[in-house]
Amino acid sequence: MSDRRYSAVPGFFLQDLQEGLSLGTPPRFGLIDSSGERWSALRTRIQALNSAGALSGTTYKLFFLSRHGQGHHNVGEDKYGTTSWDSYWSKLNGDGDITWGPDPQLTSIGIEQAKNIRRALEAELEHGFHLPDKVYCSPLSRALRTCEIMFDSFGHWERPQRDGARGSSLSESTLNYGSYLETSFRQNCREENGEHTCDKRNTRTYIASTYPNFTIEDGFTEEDELWTTERETERHMEERARNVLDTIFEDDCTDNTFISVTAHCGFINALLWASGRPSYPLPTGGVLPLVVKCEIYSEGL
Repeated sequence: MSDRRYSAVPGFFLQDLQEGLSLGTPPRFGLIDSSGERWSALRTRIQALNSAGALSGTTYKLFFLSRHGQGHHNVGEDKYGTTSWDSYWSKLNGDGDITWGPDPQLTSIGIEQAKNIRRALEAELEHGFHLPDKVYCSPLSRALRTCEIMFDSFGHWERPQRDGARGSSLSESTLNYGSYLETSFRQNCREENGEHTCDKRNTRTYIASTYPNFTIEDGFTEEDELWTTERETERHMEERARNVLDTIFEDDCTDNTFISVTAHCGFINALLWASGRPSYPLPTGGVLPLVVKCEIYSEGL
């Protein structure tokens, strides 16, 4: 039996050095290396770390943790203040002026924030930046729409199909790295769950028809059976964030070194806790890059 242990690896990004300073989408996404081929160099460094850790089963991956753009619930919390929001307003669907639940959409500001991430990605292409090997997302609309906007000018959303199924018609020879996006949403990537109506997801039918480019995970029910009137604990959030890490490091091969996760402030902080790092005040529409090390310990050693 083995046990995975995760740790954040500092030294690559400015955010590693300034945990208390909120950097939304800084130049180069905070990458300290400012050389012309900085992203290729980072990929080479991570590949070298993986080669060095191969015998012990230690692996490294670069995570791009993106917080969704501003949603209508964020406007509601700003309007009433966090104390009143948590104690009263968050339990309603709206106030007659703003509708924030269930499953609120992005505001016009939130859409622009997602576009800002996309523009920042585009600016780094000439410096060796490449598309993620895998894209994971929360099933809440504000995260799905943010992710869709972030990547909608890059490559192909789907792997080409040989059997005539839905997909691109590109030939296999064109499937170079980054030529398509493998995207899926995971229940475990959702926001701190329960009580707040903004954190109750939409139906499977709605999500599948509105966001057809995302693969639906097994067991995803029509109605949201996970949302309750009780607020989720931080301990449980960290457990499911760790479950996401386990899934990624188990299912994604070592060559898949670049993972994008579009989610929420609460989930992103839970993933940081699971990797031994303190919370980070990431604003809406912000991106936090993080190199994560996974070590495997066998029982009895």
